[in-house]
This record gives sequence, structure tokens and C-alpha cells, in this order.
Amino acid sequence: MKALRYWKMTTLVVAATLLVACGSSKGLNSKSGKLQEASSDAGKKTVIADSLQKDEFLQKVADNAQTTHFVTSKVKFSVEVGSRQMTLTGNLKMKRDDVIRLQLMAFGFVEAGRLEFTQEYVLIVDRINKQYLKVPYAQLEFFRHSGVDFYMLQALFWNELFQPGKMRLTDRNLKRFTAAAGVDNDVIISFENDKLSYRWLADQETARIKMANVGYNDYVRGAYQLNWDYDDFKVNNRKVFPMHHKVNFSTPEKEVKLEMILNYMGNDEDWEPRTVLSGKYRQMPVDDILRRFMSL
Repeated sequence: MKALRYWKMTTLVVAATLLVACGSSKGLNSKSGKLQEASSDAGKKTVIADSLQKDEFLQKVADNAQTTHFVTSKVKFSVEVGSRQMTLTGNLKMKRDDVIRLQLMAFGFVEAGRLEFTQEYVLIVDRINKQYLKVPYAQLEFFRHSGVDFYMLQALFWNELFQPGKMRLTDRNLKRFTAAAGVDNDVIISFENDKLSYRWLADQETARIKMANVGYNDYVRGAYQLNWDYDDFKVNNRKVFPMHHKVNFSTPEKEVKLEMILNYMGNDEDWEPRTVLSGKYRQMPVDDILRRFMSL
């Protein structure tokens, strides 16, 4: 029973992460509602009065990005799908422009599952049943249609601005963003791209990103939405990093809530950035993962 529980937990976290970055009009948390309200009232505010103020503020937000190349921590995961809620511990290991790895632990010391995102592929490992999935982003329907890639995921995990399809957010890219005054000393940063809309909620004084919101409207399947909230910022190499992440992802069929609490802020470099599996593991199809998730 415990093995089944950890497999389900792995599947839940996998689904929450795989489905990251598309949006729906339902399932909004309070900050997202505040963001929409602020967007409608933005023209009445004068905090971002001209293009110079806008450019200066956006540059401050961009300058808050981490300078370290590694972020590592013990993590507590909590996942909620409908009436089901599960909690598990694990590890987060990230190397800038190279890999994002989530290790899910059973009993506190045995690895039950692993998610690994690189520039080239997504790897999902089920240690309990010796199964894995390793595919390029283009083979996953969600990533293919939404335009989500490694660099967008990296920006969400690292609490940074991003422009879809771009590896780096340059000064020229920044000029394509808009910034408008919100409520409660917040600033709404926006970027529109085809069917997708991207918004960030940033604190006017500190220029810290408090929330990222990505919306995607599929005319056939319906609307999807992602809210990624950040809180409890701690100093890391003269920059600050959010220790508390809350992800709310809604689709026409399901709503997934993922909470990730970092135990400490580390910059450990002594780990292998690529997972190598033995011949005991067998490949599983993408549809298998999605089918198991939808049956939970």
C-alpha cells in the first residue's frame, strides 16, 4: 500500500509539473483575482507614469535574478487533486541553463521518483516500479501546443521574468513588456503572445516577483491557467530567493495544487547533472502517465 501511495504521489507531482504553464478562467486564487482587478484599474493609477519609469522598474525586476549557477535544497511537497491530498519530502537541484531536478523521497531516505528537465528532454523515473519516460518536449502534446520549453520552466522555478522562445531576457526583450500600477503597492507586468498571455505581480518597492500567471486558450479543448505564487524570500549570494512556492494549475477537467517549501538555500555543485539508468528500467509511454493521472 505504501509503494502504491508513493507511486500516486510521484504521478501527481509529475502531472502538476508537466502541465505547468497554461491557463483557464476558473480556479483563480486571491492574488490572481487581485491581478485581474488591478489590470482593469491600471489606467487610473500613476505609479508607472511614463516609459522611463517602466523601463527602470522592469530592469530592477530583471536585476533581481540569481547570479549563482546552482540552487539546491531539501523540499517538502504537498499535492492536492480534488479531494485527494498527499505530502512527501524530497530534493530540489537546479543548474542554470542545464537542468531542473526534483527527487521524491519515500520514508525520508529512499528515492521513490525523479523528474528531470534539461534543454533537450523531460525524464520521469518511477524508482519503485523500475519504469521511466524520456522524451523531447515536442513529443509531449502540452509542451508542443503551448510553447513551453526548458527556459520558461527554469524562469518559473527561479522566480524570474521570461520571454517565450528566448534563452535570455535581454534589454531589447524587456522593452516588449508592459508595466502598470496595480493595487496594494503592486505592479502588473504583462506580455502577450498569440493564444497565450503572461502576467507577473511584482512589489513596487523591492521589484520582487510575487506571482507568475500564464493563460492559454485552446479553442477545441478549452482554457487552461497557471498561477505560481512566491513567498518567504531568503538571501542567497546577495540576492533573494523564494522558499515557498504555491502552484495552482486548472484545466477544463481538473485542478491541481502543488506546494513546495524549501528547507534551506544551498548552492551545492557536487552532483551529477544527468541521470543514468540501468538496464533494469523499462520505458513507459506518455499516454500511460496521463491515463494514471486522470484516474486518480
